[in-house]
Amino acid sequence: MLLISAFLLGQAIGDPPWFPHPVVCIGRLITWLEKRLYDPAKTAAALFWRGLLLVTVVLFCTLLVTVLIVAFAVRLNTLAAQVVIVVLLATTLAGRSLSQAAGAVWQPLACGDLPSARSAVSLIVGRDTDKLPESAVARAAVETVAENTVDGVTAPLFYAIIGGAPLALLYKAVNTLDSMLGYKNERYLYFGRVAARLDDFANWLPARLTVPVMLLACVFLRLDARQAWHAVKFDGRKHPSPNSGLTEALVAGALGVTLGGENSYGGRLSQRPLLYADGRSAEAGDIPATVSLMRLTSIFFLIIGLAVKVLAVCLAGKVAPV
Repeated sequence: MLLISAFLLGQAIGDPPWFPHPVVCIGRLITWLEKRLYDPAKTAAALFWRGLLLVTVVLFCTLLVTVLIVAFAVRLNTLAAQVVIVVLLATTLAGRSLSQAAGAVWQPLACGDLPSARSAVSLIVGRDTDKLPESAVARAAVETVAENTVDGVTAPLFYAIIGGAPLALLYKAVNTLDSMLGYKNERYLYFGRVAARLDDFANWLPARLTVPVMLLACVFLRLDARQAWHAVKFDGRKHPSPNSGLTEALVAGALGVTLGGENSYGGRLSQRPLLYADGRSAEAGDIPATVSLMRLTSIFFLIIGLAVKVLAVCLAGKVAPV
């Protein structure tokens, strides 16, 4: 019941404003360590090992602090422990914030306010947005929601189901490390390599478990599940990320839109493989459709995951709180 409560809390109010967000704390620790460990004068090998040290320290501190917080709450009383665990779990789930960010793009775009839509989408993507046409703004929002369905929702749920708050927070630390250090540029090519590879590893299984659940959600939403599966099978591996391409291709096929293509980063053009190349250009209405797919996928993922856990516990002849 704790994870269900956390899921509902996250959907209702998002991140509790009165609770220090763990991801913010993790980000500050990463920044503090990077200032002390990164040295451009060092060799590639030295940067790699320093990056490994940073990752190790961040993961150790995250796990240690989470366990200590839960242990302290348990010593107070059972109710306090349950409240703390629910709040910690809720902070790992980004479904509400992702929906709000996408909505902030969709509303002005649907009203014909392209400059405001460009401004809103610039807050959730790294590409240049000041000259994007309407279809490219819509595509950017759809791609962001599709990609972060795993990073922000189903992967944290997966780790929460199998390991509770400590493992869910540990996953968020891995994800935050990748978002801050996992770039293939001169600064992070070696220093951030461990962070990037670890994130790929952590998301590998959750991304593949998300695919059948998202296909089920497509059926309930009357989207084209067969076309979505076709896109996953033929285009899912074209994406630079071994995980993000699966859900992005699935969404492209389900909506009948083409994702990927040309983006600009700091004035430099980057060509991404096309996902479902036979589709149409993205439109404003595709944004809420993608959000609905993300939300239903998260609900189904939670229900199925808990059912599997209960079944496993019953088969093992043990009793454990969900």
